Amino acid sequence: MRVVIAEDSVLLREGLVRLLGDAGIETVATVGDGPGLLGIVDEHDPDLAIVDVRMPPSFTDEGLRAALAVRERKPGTPILVLSQYVEERYATDLIGGGAEGVGYLLKERVSDIAEFIDAVRRIAAGGTVIDPEVIGQLLGRRRVGDPLEALTPREREVLGLMAQGRSNGAIAADLVVTEGAVEKHISNIFMKLDLQLAQGGHRRVMAVLAYLGRGGG
Repeated sequence: MRVVIAEDSVLLREGLVRLLGDAGIETVATVGDGPGLLGIVDEHDPDLAIVDVRMPPSFTDEGLRAALAVRERKPGTPILVLSQYVEERYATDLIGGGAEGVGYLLKERVSDIAEFIDAVRRIAAGGTVIDPEVIGQLLGRRRVGDPLEALTPREREVLGLMAQGRSNGAIAADLVVTEGAVEKHISNIFMKLDLQLAQGGHRRVMAVLAYLGRGGG
């Protein structure tokens, strides 16, 4: 796997390079600003771009804008966005452009090396990994007529775990229920959210994320 990194903190950037290298993942280029990301993606055509949200010169959303530009210029390029804080607007902007090969994690997750490397591999393979705290905020919104209001507390738990890219078996283990019970909850979720059940497991997860990214319609 070949990765590029856009991160202005030299310490974090070099730390990521080392963590990835220890896992057998090659970092082919690094930059410290958003515009530089476009250049290294064009040059190296990586399997994954890891991008900080806030970078020079304004330290607002340069990284996110660069990530969205990459996805526009090279559709399907896997992107993992790292953020210091839960910034819901950035998550929904990224998800809204298509949830396949997308990750949004808080930087604190990097400290769990095994979990972080697993997320990197899943995103590069076209999967979706969204930080639990981000999912909590997305699911926590309350609006009149929002179909999410129809979900039971257990269904909301299942939806949140699905949005993290968890398999039915993993969800069952987390919630200490049977896989059959999880499948029933998922069927109820998609019925209540009026999403197609015939799209296959991974596509269903992407559909849920896209639905959440649009703020429920």
